[in-house]
Amino acid sequence: MSASLAPECSEAKERYDTCFINWYSEKYLRGQTKPSKECEELFEIYKTCLNKALKEKGIYDMIEEARKTGPEIRATSKR
Repeated sequence: MSASLAPECSEAKERYDTCFINWYSEKYLRGQTKPSKECEELFEIYKTCLNKALKEKGIYDMIEEARKTGPEIRATSKR
């Protein structure tokens, strides 16, 4: 598995990735499509860690701005 964008979040990412891969291979591919609560909780922990790191590095605001302008750019490029 790949490391997190923020090294301090790599452990949380690894726990989530492992949970997701297990759920996907052992449940989802066998028709049990209900999301895993455990994996959802691990994802929230990872997301919180990553967002904190992005804010500390000054990247979070740039991402939010790109999300706001992204739909406008996509709409313009389809013309």
